[in-house]
Amino acid sequence: MTEVAYGRYEEAYKAIHSALMDLTYAPPGRKLTKLGFTWNLDGTLASLRAYDGADLLFTLTFTWNPDASLAEVARV
Repeated sequence: MTEVAYGRYEEAYKAIHSALMDLTYAPPGRKLTKLGFTWNLDGTLASLRAYDGADLLFTLTFTWNPDASLAEVARV
């Protein structure tokens, strides 16, 4: 996956969506059809939820460093 510059949110979200579509996180017979986002007060991404229709498949949580660089992504 190519690196997306900070601040180019639409391009970054499209890249995230494309990458997730290729992953096998969904159980057999399920597919990722919708993404939901939550945000921190500073505007950074807090979590990304992946759905098959109305069913939640998994959640990714994002942890950020004080310099606004991404520290960790965890699947819950």
